[in-house]
Amino acid sequence: MRVLIQRVSHARVTVADMLIGEIDRGFLLLVGVTHQDGPADADMLAAKVAHLRVFDDASGNLNRSALDLLGSAGEGVGMLVVSQFTLYADNRRGRRPSFAAAAPPAHAAPLVAQFASALRAFGLPVEEGRFGAEMAVELVNDGPVTIWLDSEDLRS
Repeated sequence: MRVLIQRVSHARVTVADMLIGEIDRGFLLLVGVTHQDGPADADMLAAKVAHLRVFDDASGNLNRSALDLLGSAGEGVGMLVVSQFTLYADNRRGRRPSFAAAAPPAHAAPLVAQFASALRAFGLPVEEGRFGAEMAVELVNDGPVTIWLDSEDLRS
């Protein structure tokens, strides 16, 4: 399972010009699933995201997590989870990427939902895109801070 984390000052996702999810400060989380991923991968990545220290402390250092800011007066953060099968694009040959490594929707959709649910279990406010829909995602990257997580890397 892969998650591309973008720290944002604002993000929103629309489907057919209808607002589906929106956050102010927090993380836009693009989530991809491959065939061998399971619920443990979703839970592990959600815990990593929740505890990732990439928000500024009083000294301006990246030293605070989303959980650290959860109860802070006026400082809370949101999570916007958007499924993104193209995170498993294979570009090694030719000019058209292969998406064979991306899990089919019947396998991927429940794991993206599990990931969002695991974030909520930490008490984090979570908005979601619509799995399988043609979505328009808007964001203002804060920093910019963009981080790549792969459950395969975290397991080893």
